[in-house]
Amino acid sequence: MDAEAAKTFIGRIWEDEVIPELTRYIRIPNKSPAFDPDWAVHGHMDAAVAQFERWARGKIAGIEGATLDVVRLEGRTPVIFVDIPGQGDDVVLLYGHLDKQPETTGWTEGFGPWEPVLKDGKLYGRGGADDGYALFGALAAILALCDQGVAHARCAILIEADEESGSTDLPAYVEHLAPRIGAPSLVVCLDSGCGDYEQLWLTTSLRGMAGGALRVQVLTEGVHSGMASGVVPSSFRILRSLLSRLENETTGEFRLPEFYAQIPPDRIDEAKAAAAALGENIRAAYPMVAGMRAMSEDPAELILNRTWRPTLSVTGLEGAPTIVDAGNVLRPATAAKLSVRLPPTLDAEAANRRLKALFETDPPYGARVTYEPEAAADGWNAPPLAAWLRIAVDRASHAAFGRDAALTGEGGSIPFMGMLGKKFPDAQFMITGVLGPHSNAHGPNEFLHIGMGKAVTLAVAQVLADHHGRA
Repeated sequence: MDAEAAKTFIGRIWEDEVIPELTRYIRIPNKSPAFDPDWAVHGHMDAAVAQFERWARGKIAGIEGATLDVVRLEGRTPVIFVDIPGQGDDVVLLYGHLDKQPETTGWTEGFGPWEPVLKDGKLYGRGGADDGYALFGALAAILALCDQGVAHARCAILIEADEESGSTDLPAYVEHLAPRIGAPSLVVCLDSGCGDYEQLWLTTSLRGMAGGALRVQVLTEGVHSGMASGVVPSSFRILRSLLSRLENETTGEFRLPEFYAQIPPDRIDEAKAAAAALGENIRAAYPMVAGMRAMSEDPAELILNRTWRPTLSVTGLEGAPTIVDAGNVLRPATAAKLSVRLPPTLDAEAANRRLKALFETDPPYGARVTYEPEAAADGWNAPPLAAWLRIAVDRASHAAFGRDAALTGEGGSIPFMGMLGKKFPDAQFMITGVLGPHSNAHGPNEFLHIGMGKAVTLAVAQVLADHHGRA
């Protein structure tokens, strides 16, 4: 592949088509089913699928034998399946998703989840980087090869609409499409992150996730705090004590050894190498308030914390009025939504069962305590990179950035990867993405770094070319 020619081709298609399409896509509030149970009635998901379908059909029209299907299994979110013929019997599976997280608060004035803003080489709005660009990037990479007549394997592109809800619909689709997908020797996932925007980053592990709603009730109705306090224990205090069963509130470390896993030596080495490459940028990637310190002074330990160690985040609270509306009332109940990130190799369902027993057994003061688990997602630890892929990703990173690729784990979850790892144990994985410093997936001011999107597209094209040419 002529990398410079491919860079020009990809840059043009991004500027002329991808950015305008993603701008339109950001305006669609197609929240994932977990956040919009009536998604089918509202029609936003169908609108996003229809937009992606129109663009992709137009792009594959000139490729002989290429097909596109919007597949709909009853009661499930749809998937887009694009099948592009290649040379030989091999197949590459390219994956992404188009469903979105909810709005959240805290967007800068003039920005918003459904209001696309292009500024300083970044496209702000919900879903562009996570993960709307994936279909456009994958197809643009393949088209760049077609433009030069470069041989590649058959490419199957699968775009789902349930990833932000845990990919609960995806196993049924993988089984349904199995005869058409075949047995991929390479899986390319564009839904991950990057340590910076200066090189290609490969994800070598993903944490699992458990969690749910923890509720504490002490009264049937609120009571004057002066009358009740000292007699009736606070539901918040009980909630706080229950969380302390799991987590050391001073250090953030988990108290239970069964939530930890042995970190493989090669992942420790990767964390040290990534820390050396990023240095202070590991901390600078987060919008900490002035004077705030990270959980460790050692950058490698911070990377291992967010990739191989369990952590607890309280992502939602119920039962408390706003401060301005809070009277002198001892509230009847407090509830918290918990997000527990797990080591890549831990059983997530078993972790949720352990959490339920931990919180509900012997509740303080006999309070009514319930833990309602949500769908759990196992993590994933990648197989060792084949020699050809290690060479190919460095070559791709040099083509796009002029530097070697970097390898690291990610703190988030992509349920599809664990599923594919079990189904295709001999496959190689190229897991990458554009979610770098301050891109803020799921939060306010989420953005897609346009330059990184173009560079990742070029890197995928190079790897696809080298995959076909491998010995």
